[in-house]
Amino acid sequence: MKFTQTLLIVVLFSSLHLTFTSAANFNIINQCTYTVWAAASPGGGRRLDQGQSWSLDVAPGTTNARIWGRTNCNFDANGQGQCQTGDCNGRLECQGYGKPPNTLAEFALNQPNNLDYIDISNVDGFNIPMEFSSVTPCRVIRCSAPIVDQCPTELRTPGGCNNPCTVFNTNEYCCTNGPGSCGPTNFSRFFKDRCPDAYSYPQDDPTSLFTCPSGTNYRVVFCP
Repeated sequence: MKFTQTLLIVVLFSSLHLTFTSAANFNIINQCTYTVWAAASPGGGRRLDQGQSWSLDVAPGTTNARIWGRTNCNFDANGQGQCQTGDCNGRLECQGYGKPPNTLAEFALNQPNNLDYIDISNVDGFNIPMEFSSVTPCRVIRCSAPIVDQCPTELRTPGGCNNPCTVFNTNEYCCTNGPGSCGPTNFSRFFKDRCPDAYSYPQDDPTSLFTCPSGTNYRVVFCP
């Protein structure tokens, strides 16, 4: 009986140790000439002035996760306020996702075949140039074109460039009717031409979703 209990303790300890040691680190860096209020789900939020960084550990097995930047924010001493782009319910410490438009670094960790899935997405529009890369050689994804300046008139919004789903809310742009229900549009091609490695519409997987080995650490850079 004691041996069984001891073995159970060892297994539990080993599992906790594995979980701790296999967490992925994300180094979030602001190279913009302006302040960016970085946000992460899960993870919260942090103000980053030019040159500042934020080190974030994310548990293995985390899915549907994202990192983005917010612009032109004002928060009070309690962390309550508002951002022009990327706002998350008026909180400095984000809970949930941000409000479009916001350039996204998306990821799912420790998926089948010991792989991480990573991407940059413009499906929620664009507000800040971004690079998403592995610390060890694996993958570098970048979306740094002047999309806000070149944004089509229909998608323009203060501080960013909206995605067409936000503006028109139809299946043509939102792909709400399931797989194969939509395809590229003139608006998605606008994003794809400028950022070939980034998602331009929700079903843009073949050219926009990448993998790295589980256990990889990453870097997210605003204004690379």
